[in-house]
Amino acid sequence: MSEQKVKINHLNTESRNAKTMELDLLTPKEIIQIMNEEDQKAVEAVGKALPQIEQAICCVVEALNEGGRLIYVGAGTSGRIGIMDAVECTPTFSTTDEVQAIIAGGSGAFIKAVEGAEDSESLAMEDLKRLEFGKQDVVCAIAASGRTPYCIGALKYGNSLGAKTISISCNPGAVISEFAQIAIEVNAGPEVLTGSTRLKAGTCQKLICNMISTASMVGIGKVYKNLMVDMKATNQKLVERARGIVMQSTGCDYERAEQVLEETGYSTKEAIVMILTGADRKTAAELLEKNKGFVRRCVS
Repeated sequence: MSEQKVKINHLNTESRNAKTMELDLLTPKEIIQIMNEEDQKAVEAVGKALPQIEQAICCVVEALNEGGRLIYVGAGTSGRIGIMDAVECTPTFSTTDEVQAIIAGGSGAFIKAVEGAEDSESLAMEDLKRLEFGKQDVVCAIAASGRTPYCIGALKYGNSLGAKTISISCNPGAVISEFAQIAIEVNAGPEVLTGSTRLKAGTCQKLICNMISTASMVGIGKVYKNLMVDMKATNQKLVERARGIVMQSTGCDYERAEQVLEETGYSTKEAIVMILTGADRKTAAELLEKNKGFVRRCVS
């Protein structure tokens, strides 16, 4: 296989950290003290990008309200972070396919790296086509380096369809930013272990994905106050959490929460609206539909 040379030495994510030039001589305590100090920079870096993250959230909310989806795209650690964020939206917010993720090399690459997959722009287009990606959707490409061809291909394809495109990178002036309508760039500085972007860069990416998905779900009515009222009670812990959410939302006792949840098939939203308004289940469901799922609008 012929190799194409790429230049990465200029990237901040590839530069060496002056604090850890003798990392292999440090004690565990010294290593983790430096890591802890460096991790603070990840939070600070994300804070500087809040205006762009806000733009991305508004874009995603608009798309979701119009029947579109948020599709994370990435390779390696970046792709795995997108997958983790997407899959957790199902139990937390009862999403079906509203938030999805693809990783270079396919689902198997989540566990074991697929060499070379991230170097193909066309592979991203093929993967998005399999999802029937359309102009109503949003593609969010995640790449610590900001140059991953797979991510660039996804953004190019999204743009060609007239879809909304977002990029998340951990280097200023990232290449993928040129192909994104909304470019989120953060700079947490050199990694403790040179080039290991699973560290600070990965933390930045996870923080940003958490913000985008959580705030977007709030924006489409999946939350009441600060409670996940659209969660799926799929195990004993979540059944108990659903009862607690109803109690916290309404002030009712445990027995009442359990009773109404059983009446609604553990629809937390319906249970809350029923208790706070005195409506029966049918009326509560109609109120929620009329108010696009926002509990607060139903009970105000």
